[in-house]
Amino acid sequence: MQLNQIELTNYRNYNQLTLNFSPKLNVFVGDNAQGKTNLLESIYVLSLTKSHRSNHEKELIQWDKDFARIEGQISKKNGDIDLTMIVSNKGKKTKVNGLEQTKLSQYIGYLNVILFAPEDLSLVKGSPQYRRKFLDMEIGQINSQYLHHLSNYQTVLKQRNQYLKKTAFNKSYDSLYLDVLNEQLAQEGSFVLFSRLYFIKLLEKWANSIHENISYGKEELRVSYKSTLELSAEQTREELYHLLMEELKKTEERDLTQLTTNVGPHRDDLVFMVNGQNVQTYGSQGQQRTTALSVKLAEIELINEEIGEYPILLLDDVLSELDDERQVQLMEFIDNKLQTFLTTTSVTHLNDKLKIKPEIFYVTNGEVERTSEDVDG
Repeated sequence: MQLNQIELTNYRNYNQLTLNFSPKLNVFVGDNAQGKTNLLESIYVLSLTKSHRSNHEKELIQWDKDFARIEGQISKKNGDIDLTMIVSNKGKKTKVNGLEQTKLSQYIGYLNVILFAPEDLSLVKGSPQYRRKFLDMEIGQINSQYLHHLSNYQTVLKQRNQYLKKTAFNKSYDSLYLDVLNEQLAQEGSFVLFSRLYFIKLLEKWANSIHENISYGKEELRVSYKSTLELSAEQTREELYHLLMEELKKTEERDLTQLTTNVGPHRDDLVFMVNGQNVQTYGSQGQQRTTALSVKLAEIELINEEIGEYPILLLDDVLSELDDERQVQLMEFIDNKLQTFLTTTSVTHLNDKLKIKPEIFYVTNGEVERTSEDVDG
């Protein structure tokens, strides 16, 4: 899988821009606030219809314009595909080969990307909410139904929590109505849980292998799913449904008292163990960063295993956050394996770390100049 061309219109600080890319390594070079991260972000938005930097989509549109458009031409093993993502005051619109997609879940998955940014080093030591978002975005790329069921789950969860709060004013509640909400929540939640357990099983396999190589065989990485339920990887979706129904009923009294839903995938988390020790709590900063790097690289192999081709890798100024040894390990992993886009303020520090001759794009105040040259030239 590769992105051959991207065209931006009214996007951030780009009025109109068309770029063609190398199938291997593309480097965006420039000082801060010049627009290099905007280019990387546009590829991410083209893939997943949302930014990794902002929850406010209107920020993608130039301040004096009504819309922003990203168009990309990608090549996959089954042929070329044209993707279009439009953001306006009316919302988002997506097209595949010129045909508008009625649901975002139908669009996501055509272009698979893995983003590694400085904030992703917080995957290990950050909040459970951050790790749940990580799960949702990555599973959504390889399972077209996941985001649909997750959206339904979140809708029912909101309805249930609103009803729980309503009972505090009414001083009574309709147990039959709550049973209906429980049933709907368990139906959608069981799909979310089943998909997450399957994903984590694959993720741990790849992450442990990569982590072992990075640590020169000294460390073993285990990734597990921490749930409000008693789960096992062997459970079927039907078993998960009955388990969630049972727990929702069991905690109903507590939910009515606390006016919130206490069990379900919206409360779950990931746990990373290195040599049997919780790296989130007890690991050194070096171990935490190695774990985050291992997990990100594992995603690449996992997606290749699931869809039969490698995703595109986006590295947003992440090399500056890694020591020399981990930089070398990262670049060696990438070597000729997948198309990569990298942002940096200087190419000089890449010397001796790259085996691939990159395409270099110099970015200055929204203007881009492309050149093919050695990184020390």
